[in-house]
Amino acid sequence: MREIVFDTETTGLDPAVERVIEIGGVELWNHIPTGKNYHAFIRPAGRKVDPAAFDVHGISDDFLADKPLFEEIAEEFLAFFSGAKLIAHNAAFDVQFLNAELARIGQPPIDPGIVVDTLPMARRKFPMAPATLDALCSRFSVDTSRRDKHGALLDSELLAEVYIELIGGRQAALGLVMESGSGGSEEENGQVLRIGPRPAPLPPRLTAAEIAAHRAFVETLGDEAVWWRYLERRAAEDAALVTAD
Repeated sequence: MREIVFDTETTGLDPAVERVIEIGGVELWNHIPTGKNYHAFIRPAGRKVDPAAFDVHGISDDFLADKPLFEEIAEEFLAFFSGAKLIAHNAAFDVQFLNAELARIGQPPIDPGIVVDTLPMARRKFPMAPATLDALCSRFSVDTSRRDKHGALLDSELLAEVYIELIGGRQAALGLVMESGSGGSEEENGQVLRIGPRPAPLPPRLTAAEIAAHRAFVETLGDEAVWWRYLERRAAEDAALVTAD
């Protein structure tokens, strides 16, 4: 399953008149970061950055003066976000702004059915506790040392770690045991893969003849060959398995 954890920065708080000036997105595949990210700064045509917004993200009008307009980055943005579930913190804010930008260039809005909001997830999981991104990073020991102001890509990277914790831990989707939740959405308690022991060891990939040939080769290397350490350790492990059986 492909997911994009994303965030935006804007010139202000009203999507009807304010504009998106930064978009960041982090790709997950089965809840694991792939290393593929999306990031763009955007020049807000005809709009200045509100001082209160500048205090939050530190993105100035001068910095944005030579950046592309939204319509110039729209194709790349849509290509990266297409076909994925979209994850955001207080998602309604970001989606409203993106939908306003999409409407201005004649594109359809984001389907609300593909959007997951981590804010209500956190509030349900930790009732009465602070649910800001900073608070969740602190709860889950997510490193925020690089963050002195808000930034769309950095906040997406932090939220990706928080999201993985919210759905069951950093090892989700790496294991061999499938757990199914008792109800609710997939993000909260649906099917999530977790680390678990194998019910039985995998069969050896080497044949007996190959093992014998390798041992014969090691014997030609002398008593100090490092391979002897491996062979002795392997013999001890095999003996332990026989004893356990």
